[in-house]
Amino acid sequence: MSEYEKVLLTKARKGDANAFEMLIMEHERKAYNIAYRFLKNPEDAEDITQEAFLRAFRNIKKFKGQSSFSTWLYRIINNTCIDFVRSKQNKNVDSIDKTIRYEGEELELQIPSDENDPVETVETIEISELMKSMLDQLPDDQKMALVLRDIQGFSYQEIVDITGVGMGTVKSRINRGRIALKELIEQKGELFSDYIVK
Repeated sequence: MSEYEKVLLTKARKGDANAFEMLIMEHERKAYNIAYRFLKNPEDAEDITQEAFLRAFRNIKKFKGQSSFSTWLYRIINNTCIDFVRSKQNKNVDSIDKTIRYEGEELELQIPSDENDPVETVETIEISELMKSMLDQLPDDQKMALVLRDIQGFSYQEIVDITGVGMGTVKSRINRGRIALKELIEQKGELFSDYIVK
C-alpha cells in the first residue's frame, strides 16, 4: 500500500468522505464491471456499486489492512451482489465444499468479453448473449467465481480473499462452473467450440 493510500485511509477512517472518494476512484470502474458481469443490468450494477461503496465507507474503520484495500473493496462488491440476487430471487445460495473430478480432465473456458470491443458481427453479439444467458443458469457462487476468474482475471488467491472462502472451495466452484458451462455449450453445438480449451 502506497503512503498516499495510507494517508487517505487514515482520513477516511476519521469520516472524511472526500478522502474515501479519492481512495475508491481508481477501483470504481473495476468494481462496476464486477457488478455488471454478475447482474447483467447496467442500472442494477450502478446501484449495487454505489451501495457497496456506502457499505465500505460505513465500515472503513473495520478495515485492518491485512489484505489490500482493493481486495477488501471487491469482497464488499461480491457480497453486495449476492445479497441483491438473494433478495430479488428469495433463494439461498448453497456452498460447495467438495473437490470435484471430471474424468481426470481440467477444462479451461475462455469467455469473450464485450468490454471496449467493437461489435463486428451479428454472430459475435449472438455468442455474447448466449454466453451471458448460460452464466445466468449457474448457481450464484459458481457464477461469481467464473466472473472473477475468467472475466475479470483475478488470481485464485485474490478470489479467496474477495469471497472469504477457502482455496479448495474457490477451485471447486470454478471447476464446477466450467463443467456446467461446457455441458451447456455442447448442447448448443459448434457455435461455441472455439471457446473451450481442454
